Amino acid sequence: MKATFLIVSSLLATAALAADTKPLLDGNGALPAIAAPGFAEPLDAVWSIAKGSWVPTNGVLTAAELPADKHVAVLHHKVGLSVAVIELDFRLDGSPSIIIGCDGKTHIGRVCISAAALSIAEDSVKPSHTIATLKTPTAPGAWHHLRVEWKADQMAANLDGHELRAQHAFLATPKARSWIAVGKSSAQIRGLKINGVKTAAQP
Repeated sequence: MKATFLIVSSLLATAALAADTKPLLDGNGALPAIAAPGFAEPLDAVWSIAKGSWVPTNGVLTAAELPADKHVAVLHHKVGLSVAVIELDFRLDGSPSIIIGCDGKTHIGRVCISAAALSIAEDSVKPSHTIATLKTPTAPGAWHHLRVEWKADQMAANLDGHELRAQHAFLATPKARSWIAVGKSSAQIRGLKINGVKTAAQP
């Protein structure tokens, strides 16, 4: 009986992982690898710390807001992607939010995770215009898996198997970079992988 339970549990875990990693937006397929930092050494030149503290140690990137900045902690990845898949594990240690976004000349769109919800917003107006929301709790102190995708005028996210999609014309704005933001207190990130198609005119 115990062996049967272990087999069933293993199969369920495998199925959940497969569901969590499948493409959310049609036609993504296997995209070229863009970045997969190991967080065992300092970040290379393709990354830029805009605000806060971002410290890689033993495979984990710890992000924290600095009071002097008077702004959430922000890390830029300086590669524009017209099609993107960003995956990572994160743990919120007192931080009420983690955000994955993309910019052109200004902010374009973002996926926001709070303690109570997963949401997608577009930035054609200020403050950001939330266009889709899914109520789902994100427990502090526990690791969670997040997959974010964008393509043309669509953006999608999968948080621990919970999926959310949104579409808006402004999301099709050409991208110049992506970013991660952490607000209030700190958060840990591991297993970050970025795959995608570079925006035209990027080397």
